Amino acid sequence: MRNIADRVILSEGWSRAGVALAAGALGALAMPPFGLWPALSVSLVVAVWLIDGSGGATRWAAVRRAAGIGWVWGFGYFLAGLWWIGSAFLVQADVFAWLMPFGVLGLPALLAIFMAVGFGLARLLWSPSGWRIFAFAFGMTAAEWLRGHALTGFPWNTLGMALGQNPWLMQSASILGLYGLTALATLLLAAPATLWTGETRAERIGPLSCAALVLLALAGWGAWRLSEPTPAGVAGVQLRIVQPNLAQDAKFHAGRGPEILRHYLELSGRPSAPDTAPPTHIVWPESAFPFLLHREPAALGMIADALPRGAVLITGAARSSGEGGTTRYFNAIQVVGDTGAVLASYDKVHLVPFGEYVPELLEQALRAIGIREFVAIPGGFTAGERHTAFSVPGMPAVAGSVCYEAIFPGETMPPGPRPGLILNVTNDGWFGDTPGPRQHFAQARLRAVERGIPLIRAANTGISAVVDPYGRITAYLPVGREGVIDTTLPTVANVTVFDDVGSLIFAGLCSVFLLAALIGLRRRPR
Repeated sequence: MRNIADRVILSEGWSRAGVALAAGALGALAMPPFGLWPALSVSLVVAVWLIDGSGGATRWAAVRRAAGIGWVWGFGYFLAGLWWIGSAFLVQADVFAWLMPFGVLGLPALLAIFMAVGFGLARLLWSPSGWRIFAFAFGMTAAEWLRGHALTGFPWNTLGMALGQNPWLMQSASILGLYGLTALATLLLAAPATLWTGETRAERIGPLSCAALVLLALAGWGAWRLSEPTPAGVAGVQLRIVQPNLAQDAKFHAGRGPEILRHYLELSGRPSAPDTAPPTHIVWPESAFPFLLHREPAALGMIADALPRGAVLITGAARSSGEGGTTRYFNAIQVVGDTGAVLASYDKVHLVPFGEYVPELLEQALRAIGIREFVAIPGGFTAGERHTAFSVPGMPAVAGSVCYEAIFPGETMPPGPRPGLILNVTNDGWFGDTPGPRQHFAQARLRAVERGIPLIRAANTGISAVVDPYGRITAYLPVGREGVIDTTLPTVANVTVFDDVGSLIFAGLCSVFLLAALIGLRRRPR
C-alpha cells in the first residue's frame, strides 16, 4: 500500500486526473441505495494523498493545484451520485431531452466547485504530519456547509450521509445534525491515509486507532439509544397514507384529472384490515392531481362524499392566489374536511430552481431560448413566505415539508411550539426506479432523528413510510408499488441536543478541527 500511496502522491497530468475522478466516483457508493461507507473511506484517503501531492513553488500555487484536483474529485463524486437526474428530462422528452447533457454533466460540474474550495482550504492549512487530517476535515466540512447554503443550497448526498443511513450511527444526528455528522465522517473515514504515509509508528497507527474507537463508541451509543421502546401511537389518530404510483407524464394531462381523482378515492376507500381501525387522517402525496383543488367544487364534493364522518384529508395540491390582480401559484399542502371545505394550507417555501421556477436573474435570457421550469405553471411557482406549522383537526401541530424541503436540516422545524410530526409529501416519479428516490427518503429520515419527531411521508411512486423519532421505519411502501399504509402516528421523543444547541456544537467541532490544523502547521519541520 505504501507504493500505491506514493504513486498517487507523485502522479501527474491525466493520470492524476483519472485517479481523482475514479476516487470521487467510488465515494458515491457510500450513498443510498448502496450505503457502502467504507467506499467513501477509500475515496477520502486517496483525496488526502492527492492533496499531499499538490505542492507548488509557493503556498498559493499549491492551493490552486489542490483546488484543481479537488474539482475533478468532486465531479466524479457528483456524476456517479446524481446521474439519475437525467430521468427528469425524459418525462417530457419533446420539450426537455435536449437539455439532458446540461443537467447530467452541468450540475456535477457546478457542485464540484465546492469540493475544489474544500481541497484548496485544506491545502492552505496542510502539514506533513498526521495533523493534516484535521485540515482536510475542516476544509471539506466548510465546503459541504457552504454547498448546503449558497445559491439557495443543495445539500444532496452530503458526506455525512455515509454515516446517516446506519441505524446505530445515525443516532449521533440527534446531537450533531447532518453537518456535524459530515465533520466526523470526513475526519474518521480519512484517518487511514496516515497508515501508509506517517513517519513514526504513532503517526501511522494513532489516527486510525482513534478513528476506529470513535466509530465503535458512536455505534455503541446508537445501539443503546435504539434500545428505547417504539413510541406509542397518538390517541385518536389512525393514518392511511396513499401511494398511487401514477406515471409522471399522466399528471400533466388535465383531461385525466377526474380519472386520477377516482384512483385516489378508490385507494383511500379500501376497507381496513379486520384488526385495524378506520382511518381518521388520509394523506395523499405532492401535487396529487393536474388541477387546482380549491377551484374545483365538484372534486371537493367527491372528496367530502368519500371521507368517513369526522375524517380529514391532507394532500399535496397546487393552489392559486389572485391578490393585486396578478395570479400567483403555490406548491402547497392542503387540509380538507369531511364537508369539502379547505381548512388549512401550507405553501412550499424552498422551491427547486429550474424545476419549479427559473431564477429571476436568468429568467429573461433563458425563456428567450426556450428554457422554462419543468412544472407547467404560468411563470412558475411562487415561494411561500415562511416555514410555519399548520393545524389539522385531531392531530398535533404539523411541520409541513414539500418534496426536497426535507433535505435541509435547518428548515424542518418552524418557529413556535414544537410540532408533533414532520409531514413530507413528495413526487419522485420524475426519477423512476433509480437511486434518486432512495437518496431522498434517506435524507428525510434523518430529519426525524435530528429533531426527535416522527416523519410521515407520502410519495407518488414511493418511498412512502412512517419513521419514528429514532429513525426506525415502522411502515414502508417501496418504489414502484401502488398501495396504502394503515398505521398509527408515533409520539415524539424528548427534545434532542441538536434541537437545542446543534449549531453551537457544529461550530465547536469546526473550531477544534481548525485549531488542530493550526497546531500541525506550527509543528511542521522547518
